[in-house]
Amino acid sequence: MGRSGTVSARSVVPRPALFVAATGALAVALLPLVYLLIRTGEAGLGRIADEVLTRRVAELAGRSIALMVVVTVACTVVGVAAAFLVTRTDLPMRGAFGVLAALPLAVPTYVAGFAWIATVDGFEGFWAAALVLTLCSYPYVYLPVAAALAAADPAQEEVARSLGRGPWRTLTTVTLQQARPAIAGGALLVALYTLSDFGAVSILRTDTFTRAIFTAFNLGFDRTGALVLSTVLVLLTMVLLGLELVSRTRGARYAGGGPRRPATRFHLGRLRIPAVSALVAVGLFALGVPAASLVRWSIAGASRPGTLAEIGAAAGNTLSVSLGGALLTLLLALPVGLLTARAPGPIATLVDRLSYLAHALPGIVIGLSLVFFGIAVAYPLYQTVWLLALGYATLFLPLAVAAVTGAAVQAPPVLDEVARSLGRSPFVVLTSVTLPLMVRGIGAGAALVFLTCVKELPATLLLRPTGMDTLATELWTHTSTASYAAAAPYAALLVGVAAIPTWLLGRRTGLT
Repeated sequence: MGRSGTVSARSVVPRPALFVAATGALAVALLPLVYLLIRTGEAGLGRIADEVLTRRVAELAGRSIALMVVVTVACTVVGVAAAFLVTRTDLPMRGAFGVLAALPLAVPTYVAGFAWIATVDGFEGFWAAALVLTLCSYPYVYLPVAAALAAADPAQEEVARSLGRGPWRTLTTVTLQQARPAIAGGALLVALYTLSDFGAVSILRTDTFTRAIFTAFNLGFDRTGALVLSTVLVLLTMVLLGLELVSRTRGARYAGGGPRRPATRFHLGRLRIPAVSALVAVGLFALGVPAASLVRWSIAGASRPGTLAEIGAAAGNTLSVSLGGALLTLLLALPVGLLTARAPGPIATLVDRLSYLAHALPGIVIGLSLVFFGIAVAYPLYQTVWLLALGYATLFLPLAVAAVTGAAVQAPPVLDEVARSLGRSPFVVLTSVTLPLMVRGIGAGAALVFLTCVKELPATLLLRPTGMDTLATELWTHTSTASYAAAAPYAALLVGVAAIPTWLLGRRTGLT
């Protein structure tokens, strides 16, 4: 991907075994999308039109898009500002603030929503959901932008300053332009996450597409209506992907290769106290309010007889299904990432891009599609952990593919060629040479996928086997009945589990 030069015949037709494995993995991951389109088409154009062309759908679309725009803009502002302060200024305690700014990623939106609604009376509605989603989602912008600013070439800024541009103009026209792809990518993740969020909008009583889909299927038993609404939501996410693809590189500036020295840090001067105060305020709202609420309610919840055993069982189930989902996701991502890195060309690029379609699908849509698929086509998989693991793999495949591709690019392919010249088989080369060189990158991808599996709620609600409860589903069950004391221990442990991979990811940015 992104390599210049003519495409050879060998790159147009990738390595056959690797190509077959990557295509098979992609087919498995896109299975829910294909099945969703087939089942929606069976309803007929008349029924689809009756479901879509209504005032209710227009209101859902308007509210969902408005929430997405508000949260994306707010997260972009907060994420870029925090990244700039941490990487490019003389901010005091930069390392501590670097950790603080990343930690809200470990707080699922439904946990934050529960914490706020259990603390502030009447905390619900559109703006409440926008605040919670912003506080939990801005690290999706902060982390990539901070990494991009830390790695940006300061020579371009120095040239701009030598040509008479002031600090502010240099910042907006050169520094941030170098980070523009990271900003666009982070904003896309926030937009997709907001559009697909189910837990926070449900707890805070904000009607969006995801809440309407879940209600139509789980409470109204309107499967056709749920399928049609899911398809509309998929189309909206496809539009987002197209817009991001068009804008990602337009006007962007990229750093040149070779060694570079650290960039000159901006002196905040009189802005130091306001900058520190702003970062502290964000941290208090994003972490302090949930922490205080969870501690207060956890003490009350853990005092109930039998609760500790229930919490332990839910934690064990969470770890097992999340580890299983992460393992399956990495197994599917391995051939796709290796194909992209080792056999670049049009076909490899197409396979890589298609893998991102899965990430555009909300968890509730994936769960709904696999429920129908399990009942009608693969009944032996229905109500098993394998179907849940497949749902996780479908949702989070691109996260693992990106990690595998990056790790494979860093592993010199010449070592593979040397091993083959010594008579070793491709499988032996893969297991003894390639994979050991990719361990760190694959480990980062595993941590990210595990984190997202732990936090995933709607797909887990729909696909978990009967009788299996996880931290997320137990939290949902208790908050839906306003049993905050019973829900708090599950929320606290869920955040604790998610914080471990978040800390590991923060260390890889070089900011901690």
